Amino acid sequence: MDLFLRISALIVFLLLFSISKRLFQKRKNFPPSPLFLPILGHLHLLKKPLHRSLTTISNRYGPIVLLRFGSRPVLLISSRSLAEDCFTKNDLIFANRPRLLTGKHFGYNYSALGWTSYGPHWRNLRRIANVEILSTSRIQMFSAVRIQEVKSLMKDMFQDSELGKPVMELRSRFSETIFNMIMGMIAGKLYSRENEAILEEARRFWKILGEVADLTGIGTFGDYPSLGWMDFGGVEKRMVKLLRQSDEFFQFLIDERRRMKTKFDSSSSVDVEVELENKKTFLDVLLSLQEKEPDYYTDLMIRGMISTLLSAGTDSSALTMEWAMSLLLNHPDVLEKAKAELDMHVGTRLLDESDLSKLPYLHCIINETLRLHPPGPLVLPHESSEESIVGGFEVPSGTMLLVNVWAIHRDPKLWVDPTDFKPERFQGPEGLKEGLKMITFGSGRRGCPGAGLALRMVSLSLGTLIHCFEWERVGEEKIDMTEAPGLPMPKLHPLKALYKPRHTMFNVLSQL
Repeated sequence: MDLFLRISALIVFLLLFSISKRLFQKRKNFPPSPLFLPILGHLHLLKKPLHRSLTTISNRYGPIVLLRFGSRPVLLISSRSLAEDCFTKNDLIFANRPRLLTGKHFGYNYSALGWTSYGPHWRNLRRIANVEILSTSRIQMFSAVRIQEVKSLMKDMFQDSELGKPVMELRSRFSETIFNMIMGMIAGKLYSRENEAILEEARRFWKILGEVADLTGIGTFGDYPSLGWMDFGGVEKRMVKLLRQSDEFFQFLIDERRRMKTKFDSSSSVDVEVELENKKTFLDVLLSLQEKEPDYYTDLMIRGMISTLLSAGTDSSALTMEWAMSLLLNHPDVLEKAKAELDMHVGTRLLDESDLSKLPYLHCIINETLRLHPPGPLVLPHESSEESIVGGFEVPSGTMLLVNVWAIHRDPKLWVDPTDFKPERFQGPEGLKEGLKMITFGSGRRGCPGAGLALRMVSLSLGTLIHCFEWERVGEEKIDMTEAPGLPMPKLHPLKALYKPRHTMFNVLSQL
């Protein structure tokens, strides 16, 4: 009986606490907020996929909602004007990152570029990314690597088709190609399908990347102060294990490149020095900086940079290509229009990166794919460093900001027929010049520095696939466009498609 009274008293206390919180919020002019449960807050309202669940909440309570995940305040934004408010007027205030388990483990204790909060360290990492690694000139320097990887994919596909294998599962092939492009730029290392030992090393890491993506998100109980003691499913233990495995892979790359750099640095040949400068990888740049400031540019810091480049670039780009091909197979008229553009401007040779500026309709297809199926349906969480005003409402300091990209990209106030696939909507001189209608790569200080590289990899790969092969659905039914939970956002069912070489490209493909 005594235990029953104690539990009853606790429940009454928590309910009174919850009610008093709501009354306090009203006095403080906080944004609208649903009733929340003690300890859990609003976590009981969340379902998978998360962006759809959050859209349901916004449809009921409005484009700005204050939620509580455990005891952590969370600002949910689902409109363009409010997103602009956060990423322009309040950009500096929301430039921090919340301390989530993903950032603790895969962000190297919040020190990697994607997870460190705003300050001198972040500014230096951002400068390195923008100037030393992801600048236009550095990206252009590795054009040959990207072109070679696309050629390798075309060669493999052509050989498979000649062997009577007309059906291809696209996601794994796309992931291999994008991974090799990024690895070529990071470490000058390619994982050829003809070298089984090296390919097996890559497959082990692809598996790690996939598991990391499965664990990346904002729905882990350990992320929230009142629930940090819970580790349902052993999520944090899995993170620790995956970090150890990925660290071994990254350190191997660093040590291998360091040995090569030492070997070439000992050469006095001018020709060798010129060749090295022209082929300087991202790791070479970071190792050169390490020689000047070893206490700052540690191996741990370099591992964090490699991890950011690979995790942010591989899955998101590969999944964008898979979504694009799925949409094209469901809309053959758009596919034919894209072929006609490629035939007109490229002809009967392989697509080159120098051709991309002449293919506006291809870019419209990619933009429309990113609108309907953004790889990051939620902008990576931000956190406020002080109190702010958003949309006329007061927002407390230490509030996690979630911007629902998926909802904004399908807002009927911004887009005509928002759920329809219409690449033509991006044609014309205006294009995307309408504020934050498209925020695929984030915005403001924390916008993605790799957006240019991602678009170049996707454009070259997708354009070549359309130009070189005829594509059909497997069966008469349309491709299932159901989303699976996860960040980046995958298709529930990996895409399989029928393909064969186009007769105009047969000779080119046979000579690869």
